[in-house]
Amino acid sequence: MATNTTDWRNAPDTDPREAVETLRAALDRAGIVLPSLGTDLVNPDLNLVELGRVRADVALRLARALDQGAHE
Repeated sequence: MATNTTDWRNAPDTDPREAVETLRAALDRAGIVLPSLGTDLVNPDLNLVELGRVRADVALRLARALDQGAHE
């Protein structure tokens, strides 16, 4: 993978499509699906990722997965 995920300072150079696929794979490993996950088509020059809307239970599962990962 070409994107350096450990250096957040490179964020403007990050390919949003690659970021979406990397995030989708990580979420899949955690058993979480964000149906609206995709790249922002309105402002492509900003390299934004659309996380979209999710149900409250999915947001809680995402928060728990992030907390669990932060403690590892």
